[in-house]
Amino acid sequence: MTIEPPKFSVPNLVRPQRALLSVYDKQGLVPLAKELTAHGVELVSSGGTATHLREAGQTVTDVSEITKSPSILGGRVKTLHPAVHGGILARRTMDSDLEDLQAHEINLFDLVVVNLYPFEQAVERPDINDRIAAENIDIGGPAMIRAAAKNFAFVTVVPSPKDYPTIVKTLKDEQGQLPLSLRRRLALEAFSLTASYDQAIAGYFADEPEESLPARLDFHLPRTSALRYGENPHQDAAFYGDQDLFYSKLHGKDLSYNNLIDLDAALSLIHEFSDQEPTVAILKHTNPCGVSSHHSLLKAWHQAFETDTQSPFGGITVMNQACTLELAKAIDVIFMELIIAPSFDADALEFLQNKKNRRLIQFNPSKVTTYQVRNVLGGLLYQTADTPARDDPFECVTQRKPTEAEYRDLRFAWNVSKHVKSNAIVYAKNQQTLGIGAGQMSRIDASEIAVSKGEKSNLDFRGCVVASDAFFPFPDGLIAAADSGAVCAIQPGGSIRDQEVITAADERNMAMIFTGTRHFRH
Repeated sequence: MTIEPPKFSVPNLVRPQRALLSVYDKQGLVPLAKELTAHGVELVSSGGTATHLREAGQTVTDVSEITKSPSILGGRVKTLHPAVHGGILARRTMDSDLEDLQAHEINLFDLVVVNLYPFEQAVERPDINDRIAAENIDIGGPAMIRAAAKNFAFVTVVPSPKDYPTIVKTLKDEQGQLPLSLRRRLALEAFSLTASYDQAIAGYFADEPEESLPARLDFHLPRTSALRYGENPHQDAAFYGDQDLFYSKLHGKDLSYNNLIDLDAALSLIHEFSDQEPTVAILKHTNPCGVSSHHSLLKAWHQAFETDTQSPFGGITVMNQACTLELAKAIDVIFMELIIAPSFDADALEFLQNKKNRRLIQFNPSKVTTYQVRNVLGGLLYQTADTPARDDPFECVTQRKPTEAEYRDLRFAWNVSKHVKSNAIVYAKNQQTLGIGAGQMSRIDASEIAVSKGEKSNLDFRGCVVASDAFFPFPDGLIAAADSGAVCAIQPGGSIRDQEVITAADERNMAMIFTGTRHFRH
């Protein structure tokens, strides 16, 4: 059973006469306070906020004067009092509420300016512990914010300094009054903020080593950018979260929905390679078209492009070292919608900025996504991020062992295969992809597509290695690879027919590695 509200009228415009100000972040507070004073609003404040305003020449009534109670417990208890919350929660058009206030000598608050202790910043400290975390949990602030937001019919809540200019402008435009539409919008912002704050606190306490998945999944992410459209022009889309942690756009139009998905795929792939092994990857629709590692990043680009010269137009190039002018000029022969690097030499950046439709992205090499979410059937699938392919153990299961050079190629091909849509087949030699088959229903089909890609560039498959993102269920996939020139194979293993596949490899003098780890990408 829900609570039925009493009947009371709700005014469209409210003229604030008394404001409660209690903030941790004091940015922009003094100009707001001056504007409120100019409109005849009485200021009530507490602790450091009151001191800050008085030092700026503002007349302030201390909260302790209206509660008749001092701040106690080192400031932990200041505003948790009926004189505060009664003044916030009273419904102005209900006689019974006003009679209660009169009986207890409580005055109304029409404006509540509150922001919270920086809990999320605190738990990012390298020395964080439970004592520090607990001390940064705000109690009185959320209580006042929620009270004011609940009573938005009469009270304006201002939960963030970014809202101060709106309050100032509206007071000027509306002759000192604040409309219901603004009060309601700020209430929405306030409840979203406190929900996000509580989620951050719950997330800290739920971060136990033995619990890899949360018991309850909550997302309270700010909408940080509205996108022009979604996957297709008739779909609406927006980004929620903080992409600034991962990259910055140096040039070009805002990133689209599809750009962001491609960017995520590109960064996931390039993170497989250490910056000590210069690597370039070219992607299209989240799949790699070509990848190469070489001591010369310019050579790596040419080899990656050589894998498939048809598909990359309008695609994405990502590298794990600084983009030089020489490399920029090589890339410029074909239109790349996104060029992604940890940094750009100044002359390379100037050169690449000549094309307005190109986006230039600088990424943070240290940032990786730790979880993945996907919506299905009215709910969400949540999983921890896949482990790096470069960390997978190698076990040789055939009579012939790979040479040192073949081991390097096997590791390279395995790193790439993780980022190819299943079913995935990757042929490679000398740290260069020769052919990539992606997203096929059959591994034989994937293998045939991979070979056909390389053959268009006249690449030599003799002596190459082949990687499969999941086990070969039958020997036919391995045999097809051998017939194409592969002398080594790498796969997870785990099929009931593993021995048949191993026998087929031995019969063809192939070396084969089992990793024991599967990297499906659906």
